[in-house]
This record gives sequence, structure tokens and C-alpha cells, in this order.
Amino acid sequence: MFQASAKLMSDHKYGQPVILTNSDFRFIVTEQLAEIGIDPSAVLIEPEGRNTAPAILAAALWLHKENPDALMLVTPSDHIIPDSDAFQKAVDLAVNAALKGNMVTFGIKPTYPETGYGYLQLKESVGEDCNQAMDLTCFVEKPDEDKAKQMLASGHYLWNAGIFLFSVKTIIEAFKTHCPDLIKAVQPAIDHSKHDLGFLRLEAEAFGKADSISIDYAVMEKADNLSVVPFSAGWSDLGGWDAVWRESEKDENDVSLSGPSTSIDCKNSLLRSEHANLEVVGIGLDNIMAIAMPDAVLVADMSRAQDVKKAVSSLKAKQARQAVAFPIDHRPWGCFETLVLDDRFQVKRIIVKPGRSLSLQSHFHRSEHWIVVAGTAKVTIGDEVKLLTENQSVYIPLGEVHRLENPGQIPMVLIEVQTGSYLGEDDIVRYEDEYARE
Repeated sequence: MFQASAKLMSDHKYGQPVILTNSDFRFIVTEQLAEIGIDPSAVLIEPEGRNTAPAILAAALWLHKENPDALMLVTPSDHIIPDSDAFQKAVDLAVNAALKGNMVTFGIKPTYPETGYGYLQLKESVGEDCNQAMDLTCFVEKPDEDKAKQMLASGHYLWNAGIFLFSVKTIIEAFKTHCPDLIKAVQPAIDHSKHDLGFLRLEAEAFGKADSISIDYAVMEKADNLSVVPFSAGWSDLGGWDAVWRESEKDENDVSLSGPSTSIDCKNSLLRSEHANLEVVGIGLDNIMAIAMPDAVLVADMSRAQDVKKAVSSLKAKQARQAVAFPIDHRPWGCFETLVLDDRFQVKRIIVKPGRSLSLQSHFHRSEHWIVVAGTAKVTIGDEVKLLTENQSVYIPLGEVHRLENPGQIPMVLIEVQTGSYLGEDDIVRYEDEYARE
């Protein structure tokens, strides 16, 4: 979806994109863009997530240095817009309004009474062939089901897609007028940002003082120079598993199957497995979503899709690892996943991309055994450097300086067995690192 979003804005009328992301995803972002031949003008690294307003303001302040009159098309990276030609026509309609100093939001013509989206109320109903930006009356919070049905029937409401077009100077002026405190936090974060391997790291202390607030609350709901461009050519933000079900292929009983999954006498359901060794079997289900991840299983009525956040909150309250850690942890050199975790030992599968290497490092609290199961590993232990191939292993004593590299042309896979009193990822002392991680 990130690549699809980037492709939407890659023809001749657009400049190189500015990307806002966090440190963990910075290398994934650049690799994904390189795969589709897009070179970003800047990748801004947020020290922490502070919602959409600080992020958009940071991009605007960065662009203001080069061209304050430029137009910014702001789009999240997790939307599905299958008809790119129709979207470009909608952008063209928005340009005229943006050039006149308006802030344009894109509204999706609703097709059902969705309760998981915010809405945009218009002064007039949306016709079938609307070909111009329209006046916006107000933003409407996520409604209950009865209210959503009323708004759908009225024809005066659109889903709020969270996609915007405005000039750099217009949005900065809007922040100065409606949310000046945010400028005081984000401007120093830009002014004192540091370049790091082609990325721009926003200054952490200043950015951390920014309120965590959405662009809607900070600016849009207070402004009086707003326009809306209706869009009805297909859109989804996959904001819940019910949206995934709607966008997926289904069988004759409206059951969507993904991964190792089996449906027996089910209807109107989503059965999804994210692990090759976990088979999801549904029997007699109706309007149910069952999603199996390597570390957790979610089973819920489809109508409760928006309540998944309650599950996350409950897991965080009980300090469950599943709420804060991914089953597969991505790194600039590859990825790893934990296969077994106990009090004093951990077993991982580590995949290192061709030509990549981990940092030169040591640990205070653990020793490690490495067994190569695919490819070739170049291993540094103290002053010794050796090559290991499949079925060969090596031991790294506690405190020993070491490094793992893949000198080959195919991904290298090894099994790592850690033993020690503490097995956290923060037990790493880095001496050299080509990715400049702290």
C-alpha cells in the first residue's frame, strides 16, 4: 500500500515526495521506493509519533525553505485507491481551489453506513457527476449506526479520507492562526534537525513538546477556507478487519479465506492465517472474523471490528508482549523472529540480506550460539574472521566483540540460541554500524 500511494503521485506534475516515518521503518521506506524507481526529496524521521498535525507541519516547514508557494498533496500510506486516473482528475479539480488559498480535503461518497470513519458535511447534496470543489459546512465525528444511516440517506455527507491539498504557505498560516503552540515545538525540531545517511532526523526534545493532535482537530475544524472534492471511484483505508473483508475476494457464501484456512458451512466471514503452520478452521460461522497471527488469535463479530483497539488496550494493561512487539522484527540488514523465549534462553531465526551486515557489537548479559541453515555467513569474533556454510556453527562468549555478515548472493538464514540473565534487545553495545544506529 505504501508503494501504491507513492505511485499515485509519481507522474510529471508532481515533485519528488517528502516522506514522514519513524526510525524503525526508514530503511524499509527507501528500499520500497527504490524498488519502484522513486527517489524521495527528503525522508524526515519523527523521534516519536505525535499524530498527523505535527507530521504535516514538519513537512510544510521543510518545504517552505525551498518553495513556500508549492502545493502539498498529503496522503496516508495505508489507503487503497484502485482507479489512479480518477484520483488524478480529483486532484486536478482541487488544484484551482488550493491556488486560491483554500485548504482542500477529499471526501469519499459513502456506500454504506460506516461507523468507523469521520464524515464531512456539505452545504448541498453531492450529485452523480460532481466536477468541482464544494463548500464544507463542518467535520462530523464518527457516528453511531443510526446516525450513519441518516447521513447516508441525506446525501449531504462524505467520508473524511484524510487526504488534503493546500499550498505550503496556506497551511503554515493556518497553524499560526489556529494552533500556534505547535509551530513553537515543530519549528525548532526542523531548525536543529540532523542529516543521517540521507535521512533527516527531527530534533527529539523539541518535537517531543508538540501536542499529539490530528490535523483535523488542530486546524481543519477551525478554518473557514475549506473546500471538498468528492471522490466516488473506490477507496478504502483498511481501518478494520471488516474493511479487509470487504476489499477481499470472497466465495459464493461471502467468506474470505487468506493463508492456511478452511471454511465449513460459514458465511459472511473472514478467516485469515498469517502463519504457514497455523490452520484456521471455521465451522458454521456467520459474520465472524478470525485472524491468527504467530503470537495471537483474534475472534470477533464483524460488527465489532472497530473495538480491536479495546483489545490492544487490555493487552497493554496486562503488559502482554503481543501489544508492543511484532512477531517479525525488521532491521535494515534483514529481519528476525523469536521462535522460543524463556527466562534464561531465547531461540531466534535471523535472515540477513545479501551484502548486508549487523553491527560490530557485544553483550553484557548473554552468550550466543549461531547455526547457519541457509547461505554463507562471515563471522567476526574478537580478532578472528571465518566463513560458515550450512550446518556449521559457532559460539560467541558473553562480552566478546562480534559481527555477522552475509557475503553471498542469496539471503543467509541462521538459528541463534541466546543464554543469559537478560535477553532484551537493548543489551547491545555497538562499536561500528553502517546504519549509524545508536
